[in-house]
Amino acid sequence: MECPKFAVSVDLVVLTVRDEALSALVVRRGTEPCRGAWALPGGFVLEDEGLEEAAARELAEATGMRPGSVHVEQLATYGAPGRDPRARVVTVAYLALAPDLPVPAAGSDATDAQWCPVDSLLADDGLASDGLASDGLAFDHAAILRDGVERARSKLEYSPLGAAFCAAEFTVAELRRVYEIVWGERLDPRNFHRKVTKTEAFLEPTGTTTTRDGGRPAQLFRRGSAEHLHPPLLRRTT
Repeated sequence: MECPKFAVSVDLVVLTVRDEALSALVVRRGTEPCRGAWALPGGFVLEDEGLEEAAARELAEATGMRPGSVHVEQLATYGAPGRDPRARVVTVAYLALAPDLPVPAAGSDATDAQWCPVDSLLADDGLASDGLASDGLAFDHAAILRDGVERARSKLEYSPLGAAFCAAEFTVAELRRVYEIVWGERLDPRNFHRKVTKTEAFLEPTGTTTTRDGGRPAQLFRRGSAEHLHPPLLRRTT
């Protein structure tokens, strides 16, 4: 039996908290198919590179950052027939989480790049109000983005990755705001403070304070050594 021909690509769900909203990086395609449509950043895997290398290359091109400076993990594989009109393309999606990133630069095959709130990108009524195409994201990227957002929301329950959206040193109030933005729900400040400071190895005090939140000096923390949260921080909506 002749070996079937497939193309392999990587796509990136890059999420950050920007302007008080959970936002994703999207690029406007400069080539066919879907020329002029908005899409997740990504590209084909080169013959001489592995998946992780391809994802790192695309991340650096899209954001200027390397995986070591942001959290990156493999999300899922998407290979439905017809997802790309050029050929049978199987894509491996990666999720990247980072603090507020600068305005992105368009890559070699894109004419524009911007951060957009995920609620707008996934809205059923299109994205014209944000300057995006009214028919939404290209290919199956809306489904990939939706999976990435849900993965991020779930990871905040069971892992310390909420801190991945924060600066190297942060206050509990800043961390709480990340959880509120990503989960889309208000959290009780005292209850949240008690939970995160009592969770073993989640936060590590820096021994310094800041007044950038306003009011009295607030203690600064950095992410601790924990890989999993025990007990987890559960969303009310789950």
